[in-house]
Amino acid sequence: MIPPCIAPKSTLEKTPHKIGLISDTHALLRPEAAKALRGSDLIIHAGDVGDPRILDALREIAPVVAVRGNVDTAEWAQALPETTVAEAGSVHLYVLHDAKTLDLDPKAAGFHFVISGHSHKPAHTARNGVIYINPGSAGPRRFHLPITIARLDLAQTPWRLEFLDLEKGRTVNLGAGIDNDDATL
Repeated sequence: MIPPCIAPKSTLEKTPHKIGLISDTHALLRPEAAKALRGSDLIIHAGDVGDPRILDALREIAPVVAVRGNVDTAEWAQALPETTVAEAGSVHLYVLHDAKTLDLDPKAAGFHFVISGHSHKPAHTARNGVIYINPGSAGPRRFHLPITIARLDLAQTPWRLEFLDLEKGRTVNLGAGIDNDDATL
């Protein structure tokens, strides 16, 4: 069995350019989330999966990289790492559930992106040459926040990042897009 955190190179037929970002499903994979992630070359789940069937369903769409979140305490979840790395050609993504637990300097470690969840708030920012992305929560509603996923397209310059409000079926404007200059390549 393939560990649930790893998308084996043999399953990646090409360098992934379209990366679906999802987090905090809490055992609920909404049909709208699955539909929005179709067309992804790779899906990254930033923790609080809640049920292994979520990862199975996502693997039917694309290879999956996933980490364990604070609600992932059942025996099946022990196979998920607390942090992992995803690669998209020359772009390196560091994945963890709670960005507040980040215990390395992503720039010094050669990462272009840090992908996290936990807060349920969709967000992106660039700091010290690294782009931090939280796709928000795609599971049950919490804290009156939108139900969102994100899509990252590395095939174009500047890179395209969009957040999708799954209930309203539209993109969410979180400010300016990201520029390749925001990350050190």
